[in-house]
Amino acid sequence: MASDRLEADVVVVGAGPVGLMLAGELARGGADVVVLEKRRAPSTESRASTLHARTMEILDSRGLLPDIGTPPNEPRGHFGGIPLDLTLPSPHPGQWKVPQTKTEAVLEEWAISLGADIRCGHELTALRETGEHALAEAEGRDGQLALRARYLVACDGEDSTVRALTGADFPGEDAGRELIRADVDGIEVPNRRFQRLEHGLAIAARRNDGVTRVMVHEFGSAAKPRTGDARFEEIADVWKRVTGEDISSGTPLWVNSFGDASRQLTRYRHGRILFAGDAAHRQMPIGGQALNLGLQDAFNLGWKLALHVRGAAPAELLDTYHAERHAVGRRVLSNIRAQAMMLLGGPEVEPLRTVLGELIALEDVRAHLAGMISGLDVRYDVGGPAHELLGLRLPDTVLLAGEGTVTTTRLLREHHGLLLDLRGGAGDPLPDTGGWADRVTVVAALPEQGGALEGVDRVLVRPDGHVAWAGSGGAGLREALERWFGPAR
Repeated sequence: MASDRLEADVVVVGAGPVGLMLAGELARGGADVVVLEKRRAPSTESRASTLHARTMEILDSRGLLPDIGTPPNEPRGHFGGIPLDLTLPSPHPGQWKVPQTKTEAVLEEWAISLGADIRCGHELTALRETGEHALAEAEGRDGQLALRARYLVACDGEDSTVRALTGADFPGEDAGRELIRADVDGIEVPNRRFQRLEHGLAIAARRNDGVTRVMVHEFGSAAKPRTGDARFEEIADVWKRVTGEDISSGTPLWVNSFGDASRQLTRYRHGRILFAGDAAHRQMPIGGQALNLGLQDAFNLGWKLALHVRGAAPAELLDTYHAERHAVGRRVLSNIRAQAMMLLGGPEVEPLRTVLGELIALEDVRAHLAGMISGLDVRYDVGGPAHELLGLRLPDTVLLAGEGTVTTTRLLREHHGLLLDLRGGAGDPLPDTGGWADRVTVVAALPEQGGALEGVDRVLVRPDGHVAWAGSGGAGLREALERWFGPAR
């Protein structure tokens, strides 16, 4: 059997949305990246179709929204099936319905355009770390492929092969309850938004093409051990017991089930092997949070890993990936467990649902939950002098630069790190930042009156849009530049 050898800076295992986002970020940062995907062709199943505000901001910051098109926008989401207005200050508030097939196609085209090498039909079979490299073997349509890379990142889903090969510690709980779901053509049932009936929970949403997505859980039922997807006959039987409706004559496009398992890797980084997305955490995909959490993992890791493999930043920068994203993941898994309890619990959870429904009517509670679900409230511990913006995402703001205007999102599309002098270059001069000119662009501008940055003097922004330093003078700026962008050159 033929055997080929390949070298790269980074090997990404998995070409789902998370792997493709990471590949694009790595290639954008100048890394040589190869993606291994065991599927021989793109998936035709759009299992995850909800993009939240922060993810839309991320796609906007890379100029990808025109390719996404104009998806349906819904300001209302839910928390455990209780309606929740997700509107918060953002250019893209609420949730956006984008088929996973579309998200993958856009990210794949973007990653390839930046130089990523995507190898479909290649299944990972072996993996080891030497201390200097990650060595992998994959079985492809033309034989074996041996790969040597400086780093390997697992983006291969909840049943991660990389996780199994490495024996990474993955503590948590197995599923106790489950939802069965299917996309079904040729049925006529009422649309249902988390309808709690006597015997169970029923959800139905009919698309413009006539296909209806149905999801159902029978109260008191336990998750079944599964070696494959659920059968359509199974969901039809449960649907009839819960709703009294017969959908057995429909044509299923796909069927699967997902339980309330909750697990998270102890560490997202194991030397030269890292994990992102569902390979790093397993949770019930309530409200689309699983997909968005994974995409934001990749967005956090990509620029850091690219900087390091280019020799611009030390390996310690990669440890901030685990520190930042493990904490975010832990918080998201916690809110998903709470929602699963409220969704799949029987009559015993009704008092809790009543109380939470009353609390959500309070604006502070609504905004808190909306920020958590949308990802807009993420604040990283970036160190440095205290400032109200420190660690938060930079709000999209119109700046007056030169003779025209530009948005902060547009600047992130065109550059990597940004140092914004929001006094237009007036006042005390900036400390010397020339040693980072290849990684950080200095922009002198004035914020729009009444905008989110009015009254802010200077801001250092990481490539992922989070504020790494803010201040009026230069205290702490050099330290922040060194921490997030490596030593001066």
